[in-house]
Amino acid sequence: QLQLVESGGGLVQPGGSLKLSCAASGFTLDDYAIGWFRQAPGKEREGVSCISRGDGSTHYADSLKGRFTFSRDNAKNTVYLQMNSLKSEDTAVYYCAAGLYCSGSRTTSRIVWGQGTQVTVSS
Repeated sequence: QLQLVESGGGLVQPGGSLKLSCAASGFTLDDYAIGWFRQAPGKEREGVSCISRGDGSTHYADSLKGRFTFSRDNAKNTVYLQMNSLKSEDTAVYYCAAGLYCSGSRTTSRIVWGQGTQVTVSS
């Protein structure tokens, strides 16, 4: 069974940091492009970042460059999203997804989604 499990969300003050994890089971993460998405209440789901299969090149939404960093640990079959200088507008449910390719900050041909983890940025 293909599965992705996110963790690491929570409540953080503006300017703070969080590190999200996305662990895979049933398949090897490095064989897929992995994307982080987020969805805020009343808004469409948007692509945050994508890491390509193989070479591990990373792609970010323009508005997030410099604050978010996507990394992959093949030994742990886990990817991470380090989020710094968080703002209230970063509040959303964050999801990871596995697909075939990165198209900008989004994965394409997605085959599996995680259940999501809530990130709330508030004082």
